[in-house]
Amino acid sequence: MNGRVADPSAIATGTDVLPQAILLQDVEALGERGTVVDVSKGYLRNFLIPRKLAQTATKGSIETARQRQVSADRALADAADKAQENAALLNKTVLTIAHQAGDDGRLFGSVTSQDIVDAIRDARGMKLDKRKVHLDEPIKTVGTRMVVVEVGDNITATVKTMVVEQK
Repeated sequence: MNGRVADPSAIATGTDVLPQAILLQDVEALGERGTVVDVSKGYLRNFLIPRKLAQTATKGSIETARQRQVSADRALADAADKAQENAALLNKTVLTIAHQAGDDGRLFGSVTSQDIVDAIRDARGMKLDKRKVHLDEPIKTVGTRMVVVEVGDNITATVKTMVVEQK
């Protein structure tokens, strides 16, 4: 024996008390960010803390993590509400994109996702990523299309897009 006793109650029961840790990032085997978990001392000291995956749980750090989680949940709810508002606005939007076309209605070039994003930004002031516009293929003819735009997580809007011949 090395002469040091960490916890006298541990000797009486025959088990060591596992320290608690707050996860700073998602750890596959343990849980999600902000979760308080019981881990072995060595795993915490030698793996989690050096990789900045967790910190030792104290009363203050648990309260800080809880407050951080509450504010993150509130931010997610606000973002979802904003996305719903944007989707409702885009559902009422009709985009008109003028493009050069031949006599048969075929465009010289095509209308791409980036063109649609630019038209939405000009019409409604919304900044979207072109990867959020779901076009099977670029629009190559004059006409009206219903284009699906992803505004947020699992929130989509359908934008009526009219491609007209540029005069």
